[in-house]
Amino acid sequence: MGFVNYLALERGLSPNTVEAYRSDLEDFVSFLSGFDCPLLAVDQTVVLAYLVDLRKRGMSTATTARRMNALRCFYGFYHEIGKLKVLPTDQLTAPKQEHLLPQILSVAEVDLLLSSMPIDTAIGIRNRAMLEVLYSAGLRVSELVNLKQDDVDWEEGFVYCLGKGSKERLVPLGRVALDWLHRYFVHRKEIHTRPKTQCIFVNRFGNRLSRQSVWKVTKDAARTAGLCADISPHTLRHSFATHLLENGADLRSVQEMLGHVDISTTQIYTHLTKAHLRSAYNRTHPRA
Repeated sequence: MGFVNYLALERGLSPNTVEAYRSDLEDFVSFLSGFDCPLLAVDQTVVLAYLVDLRKRGMSTATTARRMNALRCFYGFYHEIGKLKVLPTDQLTAPKQEHLLPQILSVAEVDLLLSSMPIDTAIGIRNRAMLEVLYSAGLRVSELVNLKQDDVDWEEGFVYCLGKGSKERLVPLGRVALDWLHRYFVHRKEIHTRPKTQCIFVNRFGNRLSRQSVWKVTKDAARTAGLCADISPHTLRHSFATHLLENGADLRSVQEMLGHVDISTTQIYTHLTKAHLRSAYNRTHPRA
């Protein structure tokens, strides 16, 4: 079994993560061309030189950490199948990532973002329905574009999705999002009469909408609403989680809805809610 198949089949990594690791390894191979060193003959000195090179190129700590993870995974695989005796990544660590709090929107800003979207065309209605579902269920973009009509429980108000590592989960879908989905399906044939995919959201050619298209729709909506240019589809996922916790949802439930394997990943949103509380206290308490 090759390394890429190992990532997809044995590790259960998503296609996007597999592609990122492949790209990272291609960058490392390009770097090795200056060393005249075969990929499986690399030692720690070469890996350290690569980390220095990444720093010189201005790579972020997050990118550097991911590339180190890709190398660690790659050499670990060949060590496991007996083609490598010494791990060149052993005892080497990437720079610690900065734990920056994710950007979120307030409830009022979400309302402004969604209500500012033009809905006088079938494409506009599709776009509004997409962002309503993103915020209502806290989905990842990859989960949204792969949604099929059978994945929606229209009566009970749930959506079934396949998350990272092919993990399945059910997430409640609010009445407003369901209403917009209904409205979209009324106008869906105006986008394409015979879609070539079972996926809910389609483009003018009848194909599944791409992740890049959802990003563009979100950016355009933010610009129309006069909101921060850094808003992305993931901002709505962060806002979904934060608003639930601010209104009394327990951490375990939010973890399940987000599809996080480790609750420590979900706990970052408790820092956001504490920051929100502190800000509200400072603004309103007479002795703050």
